[in-house]
Amino acid sequence: MADMERYNLKIKSEREGEEMSERQKLKLLLENEIIPDLEEAIDDIFKTIERQKSISIGEREELEDMQEMHRECREILIEIESGEMDDEEAGELLGELMLIKSGDKE
Repeated sequence: MADMERYNLKIKSEREGEEMSERQKLKLLLENEIIPDLEEAIDDIFKTIERQKSISIGEREELEDMQEMHRECREILIEIESGEMDDEEAGELLGELMLIKSGDKE
């Protein structure tokens, strides 16, 4: 089952009959898909570095990019939880992240 299908099923099962806000959907996507995927990718890079006892410039850049994306996702969660982000902004981010996520699977 594709990640997006699982995500949509999770939304339905968690809030049966209750419409979720865009902020809630974004929070679920970040917490259940995006952040765990980033953490796994970061861990994989560290395992590679540990095995090789060195890091290439490309690996270093990839690690820095992944760590920055992880920080940004955490900041978005803080904005959602503090009420700083409205549903319109959350919807835009949700759409962008879903496009990126679906593109990763192709």
